[in-house]
Formats: sequence, structure tokens, C-alpha cells
Amino acid sequence: MSWRHVLKRFGMFLFVVWGAATLNFFLPRLAPGDPVRQRLFQMSTTGGFTQTGVEEMVAEYQAKFGLDKPLYEQYFNYLLDMARFDFGYSLTLFPMKALTLIMDALPWTIGLLFVTTLLSFVIGTLLGAIIAWPRAPKWVEGLAAPLLTLAAIPYYLLGLILLYVFAFSLQWFPLSGGYEPGTRPTFSFEFIVDAIQHSILPALSIILSALGFWALGIRGMMVTTGGEDYMLYAETRGLRGKTIFARYGLRNAMLPQVTALALSLGNIVSGALLVEVIFTYPGVGSLLFAAIQGADYFVIYGIVFMVVLAIGLATMLVDLAYPFLDPRIRR
Repeated sequence: MSWRHVLKRFGMFLFVVWGAATLNFFLPRLAPGDPVRQRLFQMSTTGGFTQTGVEEMVAEYQAKFGLDKPLYEQYFNYLLDMARFDFGYSLTLFPMKALTLIMDALPWTIGLLFVTTLLSFVIGTLLGAIIAWPRAPKWVEGLAAPLLTLAAIPYYLLGLILLYVFAFSLQWFPLSGGYEPGTRPTFSFEFIVDAIQHSILPALSIILSALGFWALGIRGMMVTTGGEDYMLYAETRGLRGKTIFARYGLRNAMLPQVTALALSLGNIVSGALLVEVIFTYPGVGSLLFAAIQGADYFVIYGIVFMVVLAIGLATMLVDLAYPFLDPRIRR
């Protein structure tokens, strides 16, 4: 692989990040209303201060957040801030900074989704490949129907079912949250066990739903590679079935799976929004949901920008790794 190819891919990565960041800036501003004025009027209607001073506070907050400047100036300031990962202050939780809120929620989401994504990828890929393998045991074919069913059920619906059965009815697991209320997050053994207990049901809902997706994807690719010349050649050479399955069939069917895995790992930063909301899990998905409800522009900007950055970086790395996975791509 030449340095020219690497620089070209890196330039494309920067272009994609810039384009997505630009859309991230302009799209929320197409929505009607002023988030600062809307938030302050909501506070005034629930008590706390009278409406006579709302307009003065709106002007002060707009100056504080830079919303009183021309749009083009806001845009260039926004690009500079994004380059420094300075997403500004939260509109709804002022004076908290958006980056602080995101960094507090990010470890919960990464811990949950990184493990569940890798587990579902490995298990689902192996099950799907074995189902498509002609020499597999007959009972393995019976797994296709359950996996197809799981792929058709949204993960948040599975979450509701698991929540009702195992948390509400059987009371084996906690109903909500990332840890017991009133507990201070620490790196102690007791807190880690508590956090794992709270994450089992959200993780299980994601894994069960994703198993079918990975299994069906690799199953289709394995069926396609089954009739290729190199597969027939391997069989005529008298190679063992395990060797043909792993080195000739599964390896050549993995490229689309790896691409999908890279996109899934990039999407980890955004969190499993509905699952986190259902289980009140303190991750980025719950933070994004609250930010959308409160029209908190800067938190939304920060989360979406980090998602775009993660997906673009993951895609670029996989694109660069393709020639090592399949030597034919080098030519």
C-alpha cells in the first residue's frame, strides 16, 4: 500500500467529517424557535422568576453562547471549536460544558456497546457460517428460524420484554439505572459488580437482536462463496472440511462483515438510544435524548460530531486494512 493511497483516504476522511459537521451546524437551525428563549419561558411558567425579565435574560444568554452573532461568524467559530473539541456550554444544564456531560456518559456507553457488539459479531458470524456450511450437522439448520425471528424484532422491544420478565416479574435484575441510586461511582469491586448487574438486561437485548443480523449477513455470503472455483479446487485437493470452511469459505465471506463491524463500532459513540432510555441507563443515548427534548444545541453538536468522527475513523481504518484481509485488493 502506497503513501499516496493513505493520504487520499485521510483526505477523504477529513472531507467527510467537515461535510457532516457542516450539516450538523445548519440542520438544527432550520427548526423553528429559539432554544434559549424557549427554555427561559418554560422556567418562567413553572415559577422561579417573572416573565418581565425574560427578554433581558435571553439577550444575555445569546451573547454568552454567541447566538447573537451573524450566522457565518457562528459557523466559523463552530468549526474552530469542533477542531478543539470545545462544544460550548449546555443550554439546559448551564454552566456545565457539553464535553463534560459527554465524557461522563461515554464510558457507560462504550462499556455496554463495545462488549455487546463484539460478542454478537463473533457468535452471530460463527452461527451463520455454520448454518450455511453444507457439512454442518442437521440440527444446526434449525437455528435459522430463531435467528431470523430475532433479527426482525427491534432491540428496544426485546428490552421491554426482558425488563418485564426478568426485572419486574422475576425480580432477578434491577429495573433501571446504571447502578444503585445514592451510590457514588468508584473503581471498587462492589460498584463494578453492581454496574454489571444493571447492564445485563440492556446488553442481552442488544446481543439477541444483533445475533440475527450478523448470522443472516454471513450466511448469505457463505452461500455465495460455496460455488466459487477456489472452493471447488480446495475440495478436489482433498483438504479437510475444517480447513476449507475456515480458510477458504469464512475468510472470503468476511469482508462485508468487517465493514459492517466497523460501522457498528463507530456507532458505539452514539449509544443505543432507545435501550438506554428504556432502562434509564446513564449513557450517551440517554444524554442525546434529553438534549433533543431540551433543544440543547451544543450537546447535540458534540454527540453528533463525535459519532461522525468515530464512524469516519473506523471506516478509514477498515479501508486501509482491506488489502491485508484480502491480498487481491492490493492489485
